Amino acid sequence: SSRVSPTQLACPLDLGCHSVEQRPGTPLYNIKAYLPVMESFGFTAVLRAATAGQAFPQSVFDHWQQFTGNPLEAGTKANQIALNIRKRKGLSAELPDLDRYMDKL
Repeated sequence: SSRVSPTQLACPLDLGCHSVEQRPGTPLYNIKAYLPVMESFGFTAVLRAATAGQAFPQSVFDHWQQFTGNPLEAGTKANQIALNIRKRKGLSAELPDLDRYMDKL
């Protein structure tokens, strides 16, 4: 399963933001969306660079959501996430066989 955070963005309308609601008395709009935490790394920097620093996100944990697909099947989203986590943690790229964890008497 994966952590999912609701993400709120605030930006001026002239930057092309699509809105759920406008902040009363301001030119700012709030956009609400669910953003998987694993896909949020670097999001703030990209957003601020694309908006010349005028948009800023605020994220808080909301819920866990299970990924569909098999992490052992090459090419699936679950597999790609597992490989990225292993790479980030300095583990070998290939997923270990289950028999590696079985007791051998």
